[in-house]
Amino acid sequence: MVVSVLEEMRIRSLGVIDDAVVELSRGFTAVTGETGAGKTMVVTSLGLLLGGRADPALVRMGARSAVVEGRLAVDPASPVALRAEEAGAELDDGTLLISRTLSAEGRSRAHLGGRSVPVGLLGELADDLVAVHGQTDQQGLLRPARQRQALDRYAGDAVAAPLAKYADAYRRLRAVTAELAELTTRARERAQEADLLRFGLDEVAAVEPLPGEDAELAAEAERLGHAESLAAAATAAHAALAGNPEDPEGIDAATLVAGAHRAVEAVRSHDPALAALADRIGEIGILLSDIAGELAGYASDLDADPLRLAAVEERRAALTQLTRKYGPDIAEVLAWAERGAARLGELDGDDERIEELTAERDALRAELGGLAQALSDARAEAAGRFAEAVTAELAELAMPHARVSFSIRQAEVAETEAENGIEVGGRAVAYGPHGADEVELLLASHPGAVPRPIAKGASGGELSRVMLAVEVVFAGSAPVPTYLFDEVDAGVGGKAAVEVGRRLARLARTAQVVVVTHLPQVAAFADRHLVVEKTHEGSVTRSGVQAMEGEDRIRELSRMLAGQEDSELARAHAEELLATARGATGGGA
Repeated sequence: MVVSVLEEMRIRSLGVIDDAVVELSRGFTAVTGETGAGKTMVVTSLGLLLGGRADPALVRMGARSAVVEGRLAVDPASPVALRAEEAGAELDDGTLLISRTLSAEGRSRAHLGGRSVPVGLLGELADDLVAVHGQTDQQGLLRPARQRQALDRYAGDAVAAPLAKYADAYRRLRAVTAELAELTTRARERAQEADLLRFGLDEVAAVEPLPGEDAELAAEAERLGHAESLAAAATAAHAALAGNPEDPEGIDAATLVAGAHRAVEAVRSHDPALAALADRIGEIGILLSDIAGELAGYASDLDADPLRLAAVEERRAALTQLTRKYGPDIAEVLAWAERGAARLGELDGDDERIEELTAERDALRAELGGLAQALSDARAEAAGRFAEAVTAELAELAMPHARVSFSIRQAEVAETEAENGIEVGGRAVAYGPHGADEVELLLASHPGAVPRPIAKGASGGELSRVMLAVEVVFAGSAPVPTYLFDEVDAGVGGKAAVEVGRRLARLARTAQVVVVTHLPQVAAFADRHLVVEKTHEGSVTRSGVQAMEGEDRIRELSRMLAGQEDSELARAHAEELLATARGATGGGA
């Protein structure tokens, strides 16, 4: 069941196309015209609609912008609909509107279901909407890397599962190898770093600083350096508070406060306010007595000890040496020492780490060898089925004697470079992120021919048919709702062209197929036939898109066959083509 189809595309001011409406059928739509430019612009418009690169040169000269709008019928439960709703788009009765606006200055905007969205989102949806097969894609499939990708996708889980495990092990091996290389190539620098750390840690350990010791010693040095003045001040303060025994007539603060307390204490019972003041005066007397006692003790304990002062200054000098090198204070010095010890442990453990990494590297290479072998086996099995399916398709495309096969091989590495490879099948072979296989599609175009790479073993017409067969088989392994074929039938004609049309019509039974073609044999099989027509208005060229039905379709096929719309022979041939197509598709053409 087709879960999403492109129903309509509107194009305004895009190159030679101006305000054209392209209505697409749910089956097989053929797009034809006298020249390729207009038809190509239809393909370009669809590419823009699905997140393709925006080139301001596509905007018609004199126009401010180009707009492509599309109407897409989607199943509400399909991945496309769910992803669109996540982005805030709204579906209207199962219809999703997509638009892309390209300004002449190069700015591009995208809208999905009435909501502005990043252009990249259209590209995400395109993966589930349309498979494009065109001349560029055809050339891409000539590359072995693309052929391997096609084979892997065709194989499905049989390759995907071991490939995922292989990819994880490959990434881990790269990380291990990089770390191992860093440890071994930077051994000298790391040794120098370790020596510097050891020297610093030994220097700190020799001093044995204590947390906060620098602040405490600074305070002690300040006190010892001014011991005499401090003692004199404490003694004078004590005399002022508690009196001087050598001066019995002197007045001190304690005596005065005691007198004040006696004066109010005698009458406190007469007024609670005065009683409260009496209590406070009593408290002051007690406080003065305590302070006086502490001043006496401070003065007697204070000793101007030159030896102690010298020891303190010497210790402070040792601490200063540390703070000059390793931190602004002792707390930071101790923090540096802790970090340095941890780093030194890492550096001293390099030998053990190198041994661990070497063992892990060897284990990962062995694991990769086993996974690479599993990948090769799975690819070989899928290659047989894929080649058989493509060969069957070629038989229907008028190449009954052609045979397609895959070459799956590994490149051995020299014995001196064995450490750069992995062991597969008892041999040291080169490997990469996708395994150790070199995959190449081969073609033997006739019996007795030696299979050769398709880029070398096929003529232009044969290559188009081989690519079409490959793409159709590949499309069957990764189905999407819509397939766009852009002149992949180039170089094909006659009976082979009829078979191309027949095969595309068969594919259209389960998917929406849009084909840009110059072959009447292909267009005749379409359920809907669209023609790009150009008109010239002075220096401006415009193109429109017209649906061909009935007599108009006969005339267009006659033009494509003989260049003569009114030729009786061409009309007869066109009618015969349509009749053949209707018979092949059960009357649907």
